Amino acid sequence: MNTENNSESSEKTEPVDFKPKSNEQLNAEDPKRKKRRQATPEELSHPLHGVKLKEILERLVKRYGWEYLAKEVNIRCFKYNPNMKSSLGFLRKTKWAREHVEDVYMDMLEEENPK
Repeated sequence: MNTENNSESSEKTEPVDFKPKSNEQLNAEDPKRKKRRQATPEELSHPLHGVKLKEILERLVKRYGWEYLAKEVNIRCFKYNPNMKSSLGFLRKTKWAREHVEDVYMDMLEEENPK
């Protein structure tokens, strides 16, 4: 056995300081990289901005229940053996159903916070 190799491999190397690059630096290095657009004040003030579909569905189920949702949005995953996983999967794939659920959510927000 060579003891020199063992002693070299057991020596600890000094940690390297890692500093993340800013978006400006990354954009300068790679011009093809998409620059992120900032949200407008109108987008930021929209009630659905930043709210995940899962959060929307959880709040609706907690407030109204699956039976009410099945009446409001006529889809099988709300009517027969409803659960979060199947409903979220269907809503993510089906734009019209998601829009209906978002409308029900917006109505719920209006009920909670009348103007």
